[in-house]
Amino acid sequence: MKAVAEPGNNTMGAVCALSAILCFSFVDLGIKLLSEGYALHQVVFLRSLVSLTFFLAVILPLGGGWSVLRTRRPGAHLLRGAFIVCANVCLFLGLAALPIADAVAIFFVSPLAIAVMSVIFLGETVGPRRWAAIVLGLVGVLLIVQPGTEAFQAASLLPAISALLYGAMHMVTRRVRTTESATTMTFYVIITFLVSSAIIGLFIGDGRYEGGPHPALEFLLRAWAPVTRADMWIILMLGVAGVMGSWLISQAYRLSEAAFAAPFEYAAMPISIFWGVAFFDTWPQLNAWAGIVLIVGSGLYMLWRESAAGRPKPRYRR
Repeated sequence: MKAVAEPGNNTMGAVCALSAILCFSFVDLGIKLLSEGYALHQVVFLRSLVSLTFFLAVILPLGGGWSVLRTRRPGAHLLRGAFIVCANVCLFLGLAALPIADAVAIFFVSPLAIAVMSVIFLGETVGPRRWAAIVLGLVGVLLIVQPGTEAFQAASLLPAISALLYGAMHMVTRRVRTTESATTMTFYVIITFLVSSAIIGLFIGDGRYEGGPHPALEFLLRAWAPVTRADMWIILMLGVAGVMGSWLISQAYRLSEAAFAAPFEYAAMPISIFWGVAFFDTWPQLNAWAGIVLIVGSGLYMLWRESAAGRPKPRYRR
C-alpha cells in the first residue's frame, strides 16, 4: 500500500519548507551585505564557528546525541564536504558581484544539473520531456548570462558552477544516505567549512594578494578585518540561519510528500528580488525576468516529473 502524507503533515511540511527558504535567503542577503568589507574566508570561518556552536547546543541533542557522529564513511564525508564548500564559495563570490536575484536564479539550475548527473553517474533514465525542460532551463541561464554580448559578466558563471558542484554533492549523498544520518552529514560539512576556511585564512588572510579589480576577487583575497558590532550580528544570523535552514528543509521532506513540499523552495526567487530592491535598489532586467521564468518553470516541471516517477527529490541547498 502506498503511504500518503496526512494533510496536517503536509501543512507543517510547507511551513518548514518556507521557513527553510527564508533562512537560506537571509544567508544570501548576509553574504551580499558583508562582501564589501570582509574576506570571504573570514566570513565563512566565523559563520562556521557560530554554526558549530548552535549545532552542538541545539541540533545534536535533538538529532540523537554524540553517537550519531560516528561514521563508517569518512572518505565520502570528506568528498561531500569538499563539493559543498566549493559550491558555497562559488555562489558567495557570485553574490558579491551580481544582483542577488540573478545569482539565485542561475543557481536554481541545480535540479537540472542533478538530473543530468543522475543519468551519467547513477544510470537513471531521463525521458524526452525532462530533457526538454533541461534545455529550457539552460536557455533561461543564457538569457541571464548573455554570453557573447557586452553585458556578459564572467562572475555570472559562478552560480552555475555552484549548481554543478551541488549536483555532484548530491550524487555523493545518494551513495551514503542509507548509512549516514542528516545530523551526521551536517556535522562533517560544518567541520569541513571550518577547517578549509581556517587554512585559506592562514595562507592569504594577511591580504598579500588583495587589490583585485573584480568584486568577486576582492571578496576572495581581502585581508581579515576587525568585525564591527553591527556586522557581528549579521555573522551570528548567518551561522544560525544556515544550520536551521538545513534542519528545516530536512523536516519539510520528512513530514510531507516531496511533490507537495518541493515547489515551496522556489519562494527563494521573489524573496531574493525583494532583498535586491529593498537593500541594493536593483530590479531584474527584462532578459533576467525571462530567464527567471524559464529556470523556475523548467525546475518545477522537473520536480513534478520526479514525483510522478516516484523518485525522492534531493535537497538542493546548503
